[in-house]
Amino acid sequence: MAAQQTPTNRTPLLIPCSYLTTEGNKTGSWRFLRPRYEEKTSPCSAACPAGEDIGRVEMLTAQGSFKEAWETVMMENPFPGVCGRVCYHPCEQQCNRKEFDEPVAIHSLERFLADTASRYELQLSLQKLESKKQKIAIVGSGPSGLAAGYFLTLLGYQADIFEALPEPGGVLRWGIPLYRLPLSILNREIAQIRELGVQIHCGKSISQEFWRGGKSEYDAIFLGCGHSRSVPLKISGEDLAGVKDGLQFLADIRRGEVSALDGTAAVIGGGNTAVDTARSAARFGAKVILIYRRRRQDMPAFAEEVEMALEEGVELWELQTPVNIAAQDGDFVVTLQHMHVIGKDGQRKARVKPDSNKKKKIRVQHLFKAVGTEASETWYEPPKKTRGMLRLSNCVLLHKSREPTLVYGGDLVADIKSVAHAVASGKQAAIALDILFHEGLDAVRPRLQSCLVAEGPSISWETYIGGPRSLRNQRVVRYSDLNTDYFQFAPMMIQPRLLPEERFQSFAEINLKIGASLAIREAERCFNCGLCNQCDNCQLFCPEIAVTRDNNPRGRHINYDYCKGCGLCVVECPRNAMILEEELLCDTS
Repeated sequence: MAAQQTPTNRTPLLIPCSYLTTEGNKTGSWRFLRPRYEEKTSPCSAACPAGEDIGRVEMLTAQGSFKEAWETVMMENPFPGVCGRVCYHPCEQQCNRKEFDEPVAIHSLERFLADTASRYELQLSLQKLESKKQKIAIVGSGPSGLAAGYFLTLLGYQADIFEALPEPGGVLRWGIPLYRLPLSILNREIAQIRELGVQIHCGKSISQEFWRGGKSEYDAIFLGCGHSRSVPLKISGEDLAGVKDGLQFLADIRRGEVSALDGTAAVIGGGNTAVDTARSAARFGAKVILIYRRRRQDMPAFAEEVEMALEEGVELWELQTPVNIAAQDGDFVVTLQHMHVIGKDGQRKARVKPDSNKKKKIRVQHLFKAVGTEASETWYEPPKKTRGMLRLSNCVLLHKSREPTLVYGGDLVADIKSVAHAVASGKQAAIALDILFHEGLDAVRPRLQSCLVAEGPSISWETYIGGPRSLRNQRVVRYSDLNTDYFQFAPMMIQPRLLPEERFQSFAEINLKIGASLAIREAERCFNCGLCNQCDNCQLFCPEIAVTRDNNPRGRHINYDYCKGCGLCVVECPRNAMILEEELLCDTS
């Protein structure tokens, strides 16, 4: 056997070893596109008449930061407990989540935050600005007047509210039934406004002479008197004794002046007052018929309230309008004219006209009219046109040199008469007066424009005072802007309620409270459109590890020495809180 040959030439294995990092390879020099953090506006916030920062509220709620979430609401709206119960929540109609599965139950979460603040007696820690010398009088303690006092006080002014009735609240106290808005909720939120420093003087009627002749001690007067007189039906017999006004009936219930109602009650109208009147009459034992001149889908009342009224036994007679009322043996005989649809108006509601061949009579023991309201005094209304007048989106400002500045707000100027719109009116009036006192009348409109939420008409108090929200881009995030790969399907929470058969036993609140775990779960469904919620996708997907955590308010920054502008962070941001823009190159010529 031959001896085994041992190779004499071997190729050495060389492993390079570096004692330097790759930090010297600044890939940022390759970049022609630059990613940047830029928070934007959520569609729900743009749709909220009060301009609440809803996306941030839900983010804080999902994190369990309930006090911070509540204060974020209070920064724009002093009535989260009220609005969480009675607002028609247009925010939910614009929620991007509804394109994915179902919208977020924003109003239920707002109510939860208010109830949590009440339960734990949380104290508001919003900071008031430096005291100002001007004094403002507010006529009426409804939601617009209370909101005006709240924001004027935050801005540093002395605000005095004058209310003709013995207790404050306006329609919130006297016009909304307890099963929708318990008094304890209203009283707590009015108490918070008082604790801030707003003086409320009840039992004080104010006449037109209060500001005439330049004798008033106030520099401005906000008129938030509201609409308290019923619009007439303009038919024969409507002034008969016993024909009652729906809004007055609701106020009588609050005063404890209503007893059992026997027999049948007819309610004429299709708004929230008409529905509340019908549901309240049913609780007093009456068989109730709700008569409306158009169709159910055309009713201005909240659809949810109409549905619950039907569940409670209220009958809805559509396309019927009264043409005559007569008294007979202590009852009322109402002649009804059948209407038929001839088209649609500009708001897509049915246009109707009488069908002259179809009439019928009904006999009822109780009759309520609730077809609308108007100002009880003509001087409450703003003049049509005069010198020094400025018509804004939610109020009318009238500036005169020898008299206090007048601001008309609330129902006196609002097209949509809701609590949220009343809050918007009071807030806009407060900010407009602050601008007027410091910058003059000509500055009011452009300065208000700068604190709009998206394209308006809602405005943000936080933006006006230069808070973090003022740095946000006003562009509204749409569903197509989101990266929905990171979200999972989850149904909207079901609001727990009393059963229909339980509701007749009392005026107890129908919607039941929800717990913290359910509130967090619902808040987690929110996309937080346009807002950074620290999900860290930008850091995880960055191939250059150019995203670095730090202690700034955003929690991170991009190191542009190494970011090569690939855009992965922007694409993988679920909430569209980043943008990719063209790099501005230096001109070296």
